[in-house]
Amino acid sequence: MADLKNRVALVTGGNSGIGLAVAERLARDGARLAMVGIVPDAEGAAVAADIARAHGVPAQYLRADLRQPDQIEGVIRAVEQQLGALDILVNNAGMQHVSPIEDFPVTAWNDMLALNLSASFHTIRLALPGMRQRGWGRIINMASISGLRGRAGKSAYNATKHGLIGLTKAVALETAPTDITCNAICPGWALTALVQKQVDALAERESLDNEAATRQLLGLRQPSGRFVTPQQIAALASFLCSDDAQEVRGAAWTMDGATTAA
Repeated sequence: MADLKNRVALVTGGNSGIGLAVAERLARDGARLAMVGIVPDAEGAAVAADIARAHGVPAQYLRADLRQPDQIEGVIRAVEQQLGALDILVNNAGMQHVSPIEDFPVTAWNDMLALNLSASFHTIRLALPGMRQRGWGRIINMASISGLRGRAGKSAYNATKHGLIGLTKAVALETAPTDITCNAICPGWALTALVQKQVDALAERESLDNEAATRQLLGLRQPSGRFVTPQQIAALASFLCSDDAQEVRGAAWTMDGATTAA
């Protein structure tokens, strides 16, 4: 468990799924927390209030469209004014669209580049000067095994996640002499609420129990036959924020049930 007392952490896409699990874990570790999302203010604020009560740390929700650089700048300013300068940045927000490249909507391509890749560039460039000034920082980019291998129908997702890993490596080299680290986490198929709905639908359709439906859905895609959980990913993020991970730099750390081991 990392000791993050009085550290200020920002998690993008932090109000659900993997981002929420990471936000909860960092708050549990003692961090002062800011989460960015696109849900209505009241809904996001309620999630932040629950985390604050559970872990006894300040927590806030900021609504922003991270495809817009000016809104990213507003987020960073708001966090600095309300919680203090950023020590931990977790770039988790992202989106997905699947279709053959000749049918891929140009608007979807542009949106995915903006959110999955450019948003991380902007948050890093804005947060890094303060980290350098204070001599400590942790940057975690939520990539994917799609950043390490290709998959048909996912041209934009593959491109943005490969790019995010490249960005991670460049920032890690630029910060290597300092106590600032930058790493990427590359999950395989994670069990989020949306994926559980797929499991439930398959189980109902084919009269299977949850375990059998999970095995069938995963098939050969994840050799362990088990989903990665958001809590496991959050635990890895916690480790990367710890002093024990001081020399983990520029890693694209897979958590994928051996999918990329083949």
